[in-house]
Amino acid sequence: MKLVGGDSGRCEREQFVEDVVLAPSERAVVDVLFETAGKLTLEHRTPDRIYTLADITVVEDRPTPSLTEAFTVLRTDPELSAERERLAPLVDAPPDKTLAFVAEMDMGEPDIGADGALVYSCPMHPEVVSDEPGRCPSCGMKLIAQAAPTGFACPMHPDVTSETADRCPQCGMKLIPARLVRPEADHHEHATHGHSHEDAGGIEWEDDMVEVNKLTTPANMRWKLVDRSDDAENHAIDWHFRVGDRVKIRLVNEMDSDHPMHHPFHIHGAGRFLVLARDGAVEPNLVWSDTVLVRTGEVVDIVLEVTNVGRWMAHCHIAEHHESGMMFSFDVTA
Repeated sequence: MKLVGGDSGRCEREQFVEDVVLAPSERAVVDVLFETAGKLTLEHRTPDRIYTLADITVVEDRPTPSLTEAFTVLRTDPELSAERERLAPLVDAPPDKTLAFVAEMDMGEPDIGADGALVYSCPMHPEVVSDEPGRCPSCGMKLIAQAAPTGFACPMHPDVTSETADRCPQCGMKLIPARLVRPEADHHEHATHGHSHEDAGGIEWEDDMVEVNKLTTPANMRWKLVDRSDDAENHAIDWHFRVGDRVKIRLVNEMDSDHPMHHPFHIHGAGRFLVLARDGAVEPNLVWSDTVLVRTGEVVDIVLEVTNVGRWMAHCHIAEHHESGMMFSFDVTA
């Protein structure tokens, strides 16, 4: 399989790939060489599941002339090679705009038992439990308060519980207060399903936070885009451009956020953009885009080529996020 293009045109350099990661709204163009006849499938693969997108039948008849030799050639786009030279002065230039991605979570205090004890845990990593508020050391998410378990449990076998400080029938270890026992069994099941931020590169492929999602509302979970020049948020952001502008925009996915996660940033029809750099490293393969995946904690510099008059929208392309406010409009004049 050969990656040849993206959202709005060819890649600067074609490259052979085994797979392609697409965020919501991203597109990719690939050429595929089918070398043998048979039945194949186009699949969407996550750490937990495989989804069949299409069935493919490859017949014995071969094209004339053969396309195999042409497929092996990796072409370069001269237009984007020229753009790379034009972009060089912008790499070290300060951004014209800086846009931060922020999540604020205020779940309040849960109903607690007679002793009023609380513990704090991570919805993504249930083995992370603390007696104090804080953040998950694995993913940076704000720990959620919950009523502390009562009774006693075995640190080695968390499923062994008792109302009294007995000993574990499996290993003989003395039981300790249940609130101090991390649910390692739950963690093991969580990890074997592959939904670890580390294993999946920080992507939340499947929704494992069912209980937390039931509790979240626009009032207690706020997804925000923030213009760091004046701290305007979401629809209060006031940007104005003219046709012909080339605008360097710095996208900052802040780790100082109650739920750090990847965000696909999408700009409607004002123009198209090139990714200039990620965390200061120059993008090795340019492609005209209208969507870019900004990973957790990442800083992405893009250069927007403004071409169309009108009022245009920019937003995170995760539906829950833009419906909760992570969007704004900006104006382009002639």
